[in-house]
Formats: sequence, structure tokens, C-alpha cells
Amino acid sequence: MNFAPLPSVDVAAVPSDGLVLDVREDDEWAAGHAEGALHIPMSDFVGRFGELTEAVEDGRRVHVMCRVGGRSAQVTQYLVGHGIDAVNIDGGMVAWEGAGRPMVAENGSQAFVL
Repeated sequence: MNFAPLPSVDVAAVPSDGLVLDVREDDEWAAGHAEGALHIPMSDFVGRFGELTEAVEDGRRVHVMCRVGGRSAQVTQYLVGHGIDAVNIDGGMVAWEGAGRPMVAENGSQAFVL
């Protein structure tokens, strides 16, 4: 059985105004996340799918992220299967932080990857 390769991008290729979907859990999100990202934990994803479809009505590409890329790969596959232009961010938040991309924390403290 052949599977199509999962569409993915390097963190440097994510536009500063791109739609970033963070699928990590609440505690991970609170510790630090990409500035301006949409947060829908993978555990809630199917139930909250409508929130994302509203955000992509204009055909925007969705850049999906988790900590290192495993959970986001599954969500990316799901989105692509539903006809949404989605790509997995290689290396996830670990790569995002390592590349010096903007991060914020929920409580205003120093953001970090949990």
C-alpha cells in the first residue's frame, strides 16, 4: 500500500502572518506558543473542527504544530483528507523556539516549550 508523503514545511517557511494551528494540550500551550496561533488540542480536535473550518473559509493554508511533529502529523493527515490545505511544521515547537520565532506564554512570563 502506498501513502502520499505528508506535506510539511520548515519553521523558517511559515509566514509571519500564516495561520498556525497548535494541537498541543492546554498545559503545553500555556507554557509557550507561537504568537497569534490558534489552539485546538488534538484531544478536542474532532469536536472543535468547526472552529478551524471557519478560519480557513478563504482557503488559507493551515500550518499545524505540536511539540516535535508527531501529533501535528496526524492532524495534518486528517485535514488533508478533508480537503484543507494543511502542512505539518517540521520539528514543531522545539524547532520554532530553536529558530527564534516569536513565542508568548499565557501568564505573561518567559515562554518556553513544555
